[in-house]
Amino acid sequence: MKEKAFLHNLITICILLLLLAPLTVQSQKKKKDKKGETTEIKKDSTDSKKGKKYSDLVKKGTVKKGLFNVIQVKTDVYFEIQDSLFQREFLVVNKLSQVPFQVNEAGLNKGMNYENKIISFYKDTIAKKVWVKSYVPKVSSPKEDAITQSVQNNFAESIIEVFDIETKNNDSTAVVIKVNKVFDGKQKSFNDVLSNIGFGGSVKSDLSYIEGLKSFPKNIVVKSQLTTSVSEGGPALSVTLGVTSNIVLLDKTPMKPRFSDKRIGFFTEKHWYFADAQQAMLEKELITRWRLEPKKEDEERYLKGELVEPKKPIVYYIDPSTPKQWRKYIIDGVHDWQAAFEKAGFKNAVIAKEPTEQDLDFDIDDVRYSVITYAASPKSNAMGPSVVDPRSGEIIEADIIWWHNVMTSLQSWMRIQTGPIDPKARGNTFSDEHMGEAIRFVSSHEVGHTFGLKHNMGSSFAYDVESLRSKEFTAKMGGTAPSIMDYARYNYVAQPEDNVTVITPKIGEYDKYAIEWGYRWYGPNENETLKLNTLITKHQNDPIYFYGEQQENIIDPRSQSEDLGNDAVKASEYGLKNLKRVVDNILSWTYDKDQSYYETGKLYIGTIGQWQMYNRHVLNNIGGVYLNETVHGDNKQSYVPVPAAMQKRATDYLAKNVITIPQWLFFNDILDKTNPLKDSPLGPYEYTPYTLSRELQYGVMYDLFSDDRLLRMTENELYQRNKTKDPVFTVNDLFKKMHQSVFAGTIQNKSLSILERMTQKNYVDVLIVSTNKLFEKTDAKKLLDIQQTLNMPHLCGYLDDAHMARNINQSSLKRVTEVTSDKKGELNKILQLLKTKKSTGDISTQNHYRDLIQRIDKALNNTTF
Repeated sequence: MKEKAFLHNLITICILLLLLAPLTVQSQKKKKDKKGETTEIKKDSTDSKKGKKYSDLVKKGTVKKGLFNVIQVKTDVYFEIQDSLFQREFLVVNKLSQVPFQVNEAGLNKGMNYENKIISFYKDTIAKKVWVKSYVPKVSSPKEDAITQSVQNNFAESIIEVFDIETKNNDSTAVVIKVNKVFDGKQKSFNDVLSNIGFGGSVKSDLSYIEGLKSFPKNIVVKSQLTTSVSEGGPALSVTLGVTSNIVLLDKTPMKPRFSDKRIGFFTEKHWYFADAQQAMLEKELITRWRLEPKKEDEERYLKGELVEPKKPIVYYIDPSTPKQWRKYIIDGVHDWQAAFEKAGFKNAVIAKEPTEQDLDFDIDDVRYSVITYAASPKSNAMGPSVVDPRSGEIIEADIIWWHNVMTSLQSWMRIQTGPIDPKARGNTFSDEHMGEAIRFVSSHEVGHTFGLKHNMGSSFAYDVESLRSKEFTAKMGGTAPSIMDYARYNYVAQPEDNVTVITPKIGEYDKYAIEWGYRWYGPNENETLKLNTLITKHQNDPIYFYGEQQENIIDPRSQSEDLGNDAVKASEYGLKNLKRVVDNILSWTYDKDQSYYETGKLYIGTIGQWQMYNRHVLNNIGGVYLNETVHGDNKQSYVPVPAAMQKRATDYLAKNVITIPQWLFFNDILDKTNPLKDSPLGPYEYTPYTLSRELQYGVMYDLFSDDRLLRMTENELYQRNKTKDPVFTVNDLFKKMHQSVFAGTIQNKSLSILERMTQKNYVDVLIVSTNKLFEKTDAKKLLDIQQTLNMPHLCGYLDDAHMARNINQSSLKRVTEVTSDKKGELNKILQLLKTKKSTGDISTQNHYRDLIQRIDKALNNTTF
């Protein structure tokens, strides 16, 4: 019995010890710290599936603390995501940070932002995974409305990636995931660089790797080297791209949006609004702008009209690779906007500076820094894109890309447009000071884009052409247009005797007005919409504040690129006078002993390009329509045809300066030394004067008789004659003037020169080709590609193509419009004239007439010849 009792007691004790074991272990986790306080010794967390220990990862690797703790173990990269960050919204921002020769040559450079997307992380404890979802943040509805459930179901998130949970941190408040696959090119979910830059294909994972990582309180920076293979008809080439992915934590509450008004030019983000009370969905556009607000303690002073410093100024850093002689001018171009922001109530709102030793974390590719990036490239351009929170339109960061060769464009503009009135703008090389002022102008223009401002191509129309010849007026207004966001370049109107010295574009009154409208802060008790509308109404009848949207196909001739003043004919006539002076001096301005005539040929083709630009400025007035953004109650007309008198003058200008090829431009002493030269991938490309003049003249004629232009003239004739007694310039008027000019020598029984025969062939061919095109049994969208042989260089022409100009349908069913009859009628008229005159003139002229008769006969299916 005693043995049984002892055994029973022993078993009881063992059971009690087993039951008390957890408590014993727990008690062993307690220890005294240095202060004598009891703390808990944490146990390593282990994932049952993977078997990884958090402490092992930390011990074996390096840890960078920040938004996510980033753990790197050899080549493996892990994110430690806190529970508080799940279901928060992040913006992934992808940029190029390094490119090889082949990509540079294609026009892609460091600093370019090629892809952004919003993502959220979701923790799945059952499947032990982290799901990543993305959505398009362009739809809203009130939380309490019944329709909100439908909005959530019809605009749901999409799963773009999944990660296994590798382990948890010690207190289980965060999970750890391995993220290599989304940054080393194996997966495209976070970064699809090849598709977004137009390469296509896939990344070679064995030739790609994660280069470096940084973690900060509100963003993660991951740099990678991604390699692909490119083949274009030859052997495959390996191309390695340096890319940087930023993962940025967005604010829980987005910035209060400001809705766009088409009477003022801001970039926008489209947004759809649903609500129970609606009878239709509401679509609005949010302007893109920085979150500029007064400090809490300054709000009252600000609302009283005092200038205050913003809570967070807009800061731009100058890329350390920028040549030192240009940095000051780029910084000055940024600071020139201070006056505009003062109009909005903020002082010291815009700052530009070079990074210093105090900027310990400075990295061009980090989205916390807005940088003016200097790109070593043969490309001649500059542009100013921004990274935007699509939920609200808030600009988070800006990247101005400044290509080294932009100075070639600046030099070309200045020599051709201002050389006759400014001796500093004549040589093959400018002084640093003169080039610096041009760089300052481009800096201001591109920075304007990063504030959200679009091109205002209609600004230059505000100034009377004669005013641009006034020394007093130009000095007072400080530029060539009321907005630096216009493509109003240098003052080509002013003549040498005018002694005008202020000839460079500068920030103007429209720019200050636009910044005030976009950035003035309003208190919670103010009616923001009313105040913004009042500001526009106050200025709506003053042409200085006119906004003219950039157009792909010019309908409104007020809003054109590179033009000056309110009268294209007069401005172009002044421009031609100066252009003749340039041509007379090309050989002397480009003289450089023992050097080739390369610079001469380049300057020569630039002057021809300027001549063609003047032609198009004038041309677009014919059949043009002034497009006004109108609202109820403003008593304005939305569509106003260009006055008939202006259209007649424009036609006469073309007859004088295009139909009659200018001999001084195309046939002069320069040809004894060089042809016009244009750079090409194979080296300088030469154009002979006969070929070049023929192509450029043809391009003007084809545009002049485009179907859309003639249809607008027909519409104007139909509407205006029924509405007013104002004279109308008709399609028949246009053909009559052109016919008389093109066939003047024929009507007078003269022998025709080579250029006169060329002009007649161009005219007839334009009518034949464009008429036949109406009856082609091909895709209705197919267009005859008339290549413009040369163009003056442009800046940032890529911007906002999706929002460019207004879409007006005048092109459907062209076959049954008057255009067909008008063009065929003109061909028949020419045919009858040529049959009458076919035996007049010399043998070359007669051969020419017979050729044209055969061409027209064939086109009209006429067999009487």
